[in-house]
Amino acid sequence: MFKTLLTASTLAVLAAAAFAHATLEQREAKAGATAKITLRVPHGCEGEATHTVRLALPDGFYAAKPMPKAGWELSTETGSYATPYDNHGTEMTEGVRAVTWSGGHLEDGWYDEFTVRGSFGADIEPGTVMFFPAVQTCDNGTADWTDTSGSHDVPNPSPKVTVVAGDAHGGHGHGGHGAMDSAALTLGDLTIAEAFSRATLPNAPVGGGFMAITNNGAEDDRLIAASSPAAGRVEIHEMAMEGDVMKMRELADGLPIPAGETVTLKPGGFHLMMMQLGQPLVEGETVPVTLTFEKAGEIEVPLAIGAPNAKGHDGHMDHGAHKH
Repeated sequence: MFKTLLTASTLAVLAAAAFAHATLEQREAKAGATAKITLRVPHGCEGEATHTVRLALPDGFYAAKPMPKAGWELSTETGSYATPYDNHGTEMTEGVRAVTWSGGHLEDGWYDEFTVRGSFGADIEPGTVMFFPAVQTCDNGTADWTDTSGSHDVPNPSPKVTVVAGDAHGGHGHGGHGAMDSAALTLGDLTIAEAFSRATLPNAPVGGGFMAITNNGAEDDRLIAASSPAAGRVEIHEMAMEGDVMKMRELADGLPIPAGETVTLKPGGFHLMMMQLGQPLVEGETVPVTLTFEKAGEIEVPLAIGAPNAKGHDGHMDHGAHKH
């Protein structure tokens, strides 16, 4: 009996370990679009702390820029691309092919993320799986995630993302409406459309998030939280007139989404406030935000970044004209 219980316990531990792989936060990426690739590191090397993380970038992912991390030294390796890319009118034949974060201290029992931003080639066939091999280095060993066979049975599968069809206009548009032409997303009875943000100046600490949320159900719902890897925190805000003064305030209890109605987050009204930005929001790219609803649950929404004065269809005031 004891041997049977011990065997079952051992198998359970091994099964749990098998699922504790390093993976990417993003499961899909659009061909021809710019995206963030975030490596999720769930543990160290057999109990040891990780002090170095290296992420290799595949062919088809170009113009990569890594995100620095406090307490870690950042270095890159450059090399030639298999195919040249047109980056906003400039031909790119080489670029960053690997990124290394070193000199840190990530305990075995801790979790952290390492992010790179780049573009996916417009000619990548939808359904293509792209691998981002990663290696963690500890004092006396490594945890490598470099097997690119795609098999689920290997102990060290490489983090991967599946490329899906991109928008017809590609991922580098510069129209003033940003995501006004983006596809709507569905979460339960909710439909989320026209999601966009605005480009920010290099040292701007905040950015806005806008969209239209339609509740097609018979019960009220409520947007209760939001988050983004691009910001230290995201708050749900309202701008409204108090007498002759326009003031901004956080909606601590969230934003109601009544049944059968559409609630629009737009400049000069309800909006998301992305605070403590890690880097500027760049026109023509996207920034992901995760929305949490009281009943419908969670959904990740890509905000297409438009011009600094991008507006919704009804053309309300510029968010940047008001001090926070």
